[in-house]
Amino acid sequence: MFQKFDYEEAFSRNIGWLTHDEQARLRASRVAIAGLGGVGGAHLLTLVRLGIGSFRIADFDHFDQANFNRQAGASMQSVGRAKVEVLKSMAKDINPELEIEVFDAGVNADNIDRFLDGVDAYVDGLDFFAFEARQSTFAACAALRIPAVTAAPLGMGVAWLNFLPGGMTFEEYFGWRSQSDDEKALRFLVGLSPRLLQDYLVDESRLDLNAKSGPSTAMACDLCAGVAATQVLKILLGRGTVLAVPRSGQFDAYRDKMVRTWRPGGYRNPLQQLTLFVARRRLAAMRRRKK
Repeated sequence: MFQKFDYEEAFSRNIGWLTHDEQARLRASRVAIAGLGGVGGAHLLTLVRLGIGSFRIADFDHFDQANFNRQAGASMQSVGRAKVEVLKSMAKDINPELEIEVFDAGVNADNIDRFLDGVDAYVDGLDFFAFEARQSTFAACAALRIPAVTAAPLGMGVAWLNFLPGGMTFEEYFGWRSQSDDEKALRFLVGLSPRLLQDYLVDESRLDLNAKSGPSTAMACDLCAGVAATQVLKILLGRGTVLAVPRSGQFDAYRDKMVRTWRPGGYRNPLQQLTLFVARRRLAAMRRRKK
């Protein structure tokens, strides 16, 4: 039986945690999400259910069975289909009134200005190893004074960072410029997770930096979506405390542990340098064991 969509009814259960005025502000907001894989698709659907009214989404990839363990939209019916089209359809099924613009070539130098034009917040859903795209997108957000949120699935937990206008930038925190891909991967991991809570990997052979692949879990991706959406809510509505870099947070459901960290100077911080030193030695040892 056909039922006409009613925005107020569809998102009425948000009210109480949100005021009616705040819900209207979210309805008028636009969020950009680059990458619709492990976390990006979950980010989109969670923010749609929050009542955000407009999106820009970017991804060039298609679904396959290796995505089934964690990715929103991955199923036998979606194998071979473009992730942006599958997720757009799922989002429009929740809110048919959505404004949602698709960038099916992913985010790149040719479309970054259009992708971020008029955006109120950016949410990072790019693959862990998408170094060039992540570096350029965060740099563009800093230049355009767009708040940027990244929530990374690590083990069975989530680590999150907020980059706010006028604050420390992605490059200042991670120091990626002119580094090798191996070093970028290590600096990204240690920057996201200074305390390295996710130290319970049971099969090191499944982590392969050369092949740019690693293990993942659905629990971590779902946790990321909840955390990222909450950060976006606080940023857009000006509510609550927003931890901005060099401060960060991490929650690990496997270890039942939550930590907040502060690394003034980002990658230059002495504690961060020590952690990077340990991480480099661990990586070297893992590679020796694989030989």
